[in-house]
Amino acid sequence: MNIDELSIAAIVPCHNEELSVGTVVRDLREALPTATIYVYDNASTDRTAEVATQVGAEVRHEQRKGKGNVVRRAFADIDADVYLMIDGDDTYDAAAAPLLIKTLVSGPYDHVLGCRVDSSPDGSYRTGHAMGNRAFNRATKFLFGEPVSDMLSGYRAFSHRFVKSFPANSEEFEIETELTIHSANLRVPQAEVPVGFKDREEGSESKLRTFRDGFKILGLLLRLFIHERPLIANGLLSVLSILVGLGIGLPVVADYLRTGEVDRLPTAVLASSLCVIGILVFGIGFVLNGVLKNRQEARRLSYLRFKAPDAGLRFKAPDAGLRFKAPDAGIARSGESR
Repeated sequence: MNIDELSIAAIVPCHNEELSVGTVVRDLREALPTATIYVYDNASTDRTAEVATQVGAEVRHEQRKGKGNVVRRAFADIDADVYLMIDGDDTYDAAAAPLLIKTLVSGPYDHVLGCRVDSSPDGSYRTGHAMGNRAFNRATKFLFGEPVSDMLSGYRAFSHRFVKSFPANSEEFEIETELTIHSANLRVPQAEVPVGFKDREEGSESKLRTFRDGFKILGLLLRLFIHERPLIANGLLSVLSILVGLGIGLPVVADYLRTGEVDRLPTAVLASSLCVIGILVFGIGFVLNGVLKNRQEARRLSYLRFKAPDAGLRFKAPDAGLRFKAPDAGIARSGESR
């Protein structure tokens, strides 16, 4: 399969990566000679943009700090058959890029995840990050029923239809979690490919903060669970509320049956209120589940407007009334309809 027939956009988010971005761009250029390499300078205070320009990348700027903001901007601005996302810290094996893209096209798949395999004899994957990643992988499988080996990997390949159906609401490092859950909710065909992973360049610092970003990712997982599984989430809250209400109220009922009087009126009111609240929460879950079905259908129809990735097909925007494109004088191709 000749991937040279595809238009490939390699997206490299960078914040203060002057020590490594040049290597990443050169390695990508060697692995994917026909790809357009976009380095998104995310409010860097060093020479990241200058170094990227010197090695031939197309440099764009996103001033809102956070990887999620970069991905949202890149996915909105760029049209391509295939998208490759890789961090600019030179920790991923850029030589594996053709394998990710060939896997994507041969499926055809819409999402190929590069699962990190530590290639350093000293161990380049920090213990805290590794433990957190494994915990989040298990949580994702438990909450969403989708097995995943490395949900926090920043090395991925996407089809055009995946990118243009992805809302990109996250601002920072939660973007990988959002990508993974979007794949699970949309039930797109996807695959995993092992890729090499090594330590950062000496003098370069990781932007990922273990505890702060870990709690952000956990919070996003819980919010997405409530948002995407409302019947289960509300059902659990409903059962909990009713059980607590029964636990508090049954002794009051037992006293009433024995004496004919309600001696603990506040307790009785609290118990009955908790039971009523539990019933209402369950009813709200049913309503939200109906809303979810409509959202799922809308997402699916948006996704189906585009062709599957195929080495024999060039990107073509779907026919529609009005068309819009990002402000870019150098792009002649019309953007997709919104």
